[in-house]
Amino acid sequence: MTVSFVLPDGLSATAPPESRGVPRDGVRLLVARAGRPVRHRRFRDLAASLAPGDLVVVNTSTTVPAAVAGTRGDGRPVVLHVSGPVPGAPDRWVVELRTPGRERVHDGRPGEVVTLPAGAHAVLVAAHPDLGATTSRLWRAIVETGTPGRGLADWLELHGRPITYPYLGTVPPIEAFRTVLARPVRGFASAEMPSAGRPFTGAVLDRLAARGVGVAELVLHTGVSSPEVGEPPLPERFRVPARTADAVNRTRAVGGRVVAVGTTVTRALETVADEDGTVRAGSGWTDLVLGPHRPARVTTGLVTGWHEPQASHLLLLEAVAGRELVAAAYGAALAEGYLWHEFGDSCLLLPRHGR
Repeated sequence: MTVSFVLPDGLSATAPPESRGVPRDGVRLLVARAGRPVRHRRFRDLAASLAPGDLVVVNTSTTVPAAVAGTRGDGRPVVLHVSGPVPGAPDRWVVELRTPGRERVHDGRPGEVVTLPAGAHAVLVAAHPDLGATTSRLWRAIVETGTPGRGLADWLELHGRPITYPYLGTVPPIEAFRTVLARPVRGFASAEMPSAGRPFTGAVLDRLAARGVGVAELVLHTGVSSPEVGEPPLPERFRVPARTADAVNRTRAVGGRVVAVGTTVTRALETVADEDGTVRAGSGWTDLVLGPHRPARVTTGLVTGWHEPQASHLLLLEAVAGRELVAAAYGAALAEGYLWHEFGDSCLLLPRHGR
């Protein structure tokens, strides 16, 4: 059973912190360390909560403006969210339909055509991942951009906007959804921002280096979030390079902590971790779901945002930090008015002491 709580309406971050005069690294950072009282800091102070020899692992995936306005076959307006390619079928895309008010649409049907801007269209092929389902929030689709030679990612850069949810008052520009850690790629990257990395700045990275804390990179491209209650995370594409695997193994060998920045990094690292915690380079698709049946093997610290009640990501947090520490962090965050969602505040979970 995961941590249980009720999220008050007033604790949703409704806009980027910059809009209220707070820089990216000025958001609050709750530090929950095993055996010690919870501490309240700012994200710019991250390095001070870590020890020399620790390793911070970040996700360098960039964010695609993966939402686009369209029209259904019966004339109703709709917003199409592109989650990413279908595993093993690069000519098919996983998509989600939403109303203009950003509510889920469940009455799509196979063969339905959604008309998109600039001569593009999407054809719903089958429900995803259950191909035989008659109703679904996710669909496998063929997306034609209407421009020969122009891939979907390039087309979305011209006609798409960031995926957003009802708690946001407006739609910020795509730059607000891209982290300073992001690296440009060819093709489709993340449908939604790997938001745990958003508060990082050049100054934060400089302080980590000055503290003797290493930084290593990997890539995991996220799909759409906000799953239905009880729905596991979607399979996602990842790549852990050899230099990162080596850095993780060296850190563990000398007793340092491996601190993952976000559930995306945790998922990628744990996918390529042996039973003894040894990490190997690897890439492909991961459908790993961490929880009581599969605790973390290599991740010994976690930088994360705040997840909604009943979110599957809470199980991942507990798989890394344990239920008691996660419950203490969430209780303190609620009591102190921390802000939720991608433009909210941050948490550092440290389930064991550093050296």
